[in-house]
Amino acid sequence: MIKRNIYGSISPGDYRYWIEEAAFFLSENGATRYKLKVEAALARILYRRGLCDIGIAQEIKLACNRVTTEEVYAEEKRIKHDIRALVNCIRAKVSDDAKPFIHLGATSFDIIDTANTARYNDFIGQVFLPALIELETALIDITMRYAGTEQIGRTHGQYAEPITFGFAMAEYVSRVGGCIIAIEERASELVGQFSGAVGAYNASSILFDDPEEFEAEVLAELGLKSASHSTQIAQPEPLLRLLFEVIATLGVLANLCDDTRHLQRSEIGEVSEAKSKEQVSSSTMPHKDNPIGVENGKSMWKIVMPKIITVLMDQISEHQRDLTNSASGKTYPEIFAYTFYTVKRLTGIMEKLVVNEENLKRNLASARDSIAEPLYIILASLGHPDAHEKIRVLTLEAREEQKSLVETAKADTELKPYFARMTDKQKEILSGRSKYTGIAEQKANKVADEWAARFGIESRQKKNLGGEKRKK
Repeated sequence: MIKRNIYGSISPGDYRYWIEEAAFFLSENGATRYKLKVEAALARILYRRGLCDIGIAQEIKLACNRVTTEEVYAEEKRIKHDIRALVNCIRAKVSDDAKPFIHLGATSFDIIDTANTARYNDFIGQVFLPALIELETALIDITMRYAGTEQIGRTHGQYAEPITFGFAMAEYVSRVGGCIIAIEERASELVGQFSGAVGAYNASSILFDDPEEFEAEVLAELGLKSASHSTQIAQPEPLLRLLFEVIATLGVLANLCDDTRHLQRSEIGEVSEAKSKEQVSSSTMPHKDNPIGVENGKSMWKIVMPKIITVLMDQISEHQRDLTNSASGKTYPEIFAYTFYTVKRLTGIMEKLVVNEENLKRNLASARDSIAEPLYIILASLGHPDAHEKIRVLTLEAREEQKSLVETAKADTELKPYFARMTDKQKEILSGRSKYTGIAEQKANKVADEWAARFGIESRQKKNLGGEKRKK
């Protein structure tokens, strides 16, 4: 028989990617804790409604604080029902006077769905969103620091047009910021329920004339609200939408991981992950400096992304309720946990990201001689009838003769009159003496400033450097 310890676990979420602050909400202990919170909330409302005295409500609350997951599982093993096992464990710790009021008027999923809604809502608000704000802060810092640092832009893996590194990072400031807003909104829409075995308030209508108000009072104790209708289970769409936004957020992070990984390629070398002197990247190649952090982030996305299919399938429950989500629904915490782990790890990477400005300059210089867009745009603006095709042909010629495009174009007889009419500014752009980055720097700063203001973030760049880095 295997002795249970963390390394005897099957899920890597338990032995490798476990984080205590997430486990508080997402683990089985967390699930039990929140089920007990619901039972205690029920007892408080029964007292306020005059069905029991304050002493009984307090007794039930204290008993709920003492029940352990181990006790519940042992009792479930005996009676083969999880929520009745929870109820029995509470009953075992109270007086006979208190026992009738435990779980009174409730069905199993009044407890389960409401507990899950409460713990997911608390996890999002207390842990997940603050972590995303930390990542957003790190991205804003990078954006501001390198808002004016030139970089060659890439499309289809090929050199495209010059941008700035801060502009490239501003994309993720904006996308992560949007994800934060969306998750916050979806979390606020989560609903609980306390409507009984088929959702028609059969049991609670025996106890009260206003069972819907009774439901609202129980849920308010947990900071929740109810949907306009429920069956034995809470409506699945609010949680589905929240999980979709969490998975979409991890998709944004996977995209950031991909971009960061490619920029760490040996032949590019524009960024690298900070590593300790003792860190090993290969068991046989001592020279390696692998981008393992961002590769791990992409791998996490590959675990989590397909789980949205499970969530969508769980949207359907037959009649007032079936149990076809009984196992699959228990995996939802993994979506939160793996995404949270990735957020935390990526924050650490971004806070210490090493940006190689020399390699940024080198790669831009190697690309500059073949950048054709400014020449094409200038010629077209001066009236050339087919500037795009002319420059396309000259680009091929320049490559074949291993010359710069501008040098080749200047030697072309047809184009000499156009060069003669160019302004000094246009000539500076073509010579590389003037930046050809559009409004990349301004846009990077604008995006960083707007999202920092929205979340009340004081950038470390502004705080520590007084914005000096931005004035290049």
